Amino acid sequence: MSNTRFFTLIIGTEILNRRREDAHFDFVSKALAKKGHKLSGSFVIEDDPELIIQTIKFIASQPNSILFSFGGIGSTPDDHTRKCASIALRNGDFMVHKEAKKIIEDKLGKDAYPHPIKMAELPKGARLLDNPVNKMPAFSLDERYFFMPGFPQMSHPMIVKILDKLIQHKKEIYRYTLSAKCKENIFIETMENMPKGVEFSSLPKLIDNKWSVSISVASDDNTLAKDAFSMYINVLKKANIPYTLEDRA
Repeated sequence: MSNTRFFTLIIGTEILNRRREDAHFDFVSKALAKKGHKLSGSFVIEDDPELIIQTIKFIASQPNSILFSFGGIGSTPDDHTRKCASIALRNGDFMVHKEAKKIIEDKLGKDAYPHPIKMAELPKGARLLDNPVNKMPAFSLDERYFFMPGFPQMSHPMIVKILDKLIQHKKEIYRYTLSAKCKENIFIETMENMPKGVEFSSLPKLIDNKWSVSISVASDDNTLAKDAFSMYINVLKKANIPYTLEDRA
């Protein structure tokens, strides 16, 4: 899992027009952090079929990508995700999933028709995800692409189960951070020479009209992280610039 790249796709015009607040980005990023991973990207888009298709295709084109998609799998006219996933990942192969159909019929009886039963129409090869709230089916494809309801109380327990299965052993990340009273451009050459396997960030700040910067380096190799961090400290010591070490980034 060390090279896996995680993405969220949050679908809902109601989020973009501020009728509803997004809760998924924060939850997924924190859930991944507990496992020693992070998001590589997060997309919030409206309920537009072509946009959904192209975004799914883009994420699927990324090496070792895992997609967590939220919203648009219901049975109303603005729920496009099931069909869009089939176009993006299955060349449009779309079919009635027998197990999903039975779940919906058992749960709703005659009220499953004519609309809720549409939720049983899924991309070819879809595997169902258990919905802990109302049992209405969510689904995955290839154990890489996970399509869940927009409701956090339904989808967030799914995320926990999925991550427990995908990441059985936490990856330790070693991070070192400092704050220095200078501009970040003093570190440009150092940044250009960061070794492969080190994640670094530079966050400039303007406090009382004076520049300072927070530098953070991280790696799953503690020796590599320490060596990279020492490169920044050496720059500061050479220039006689004061700095403070921080407990966390």
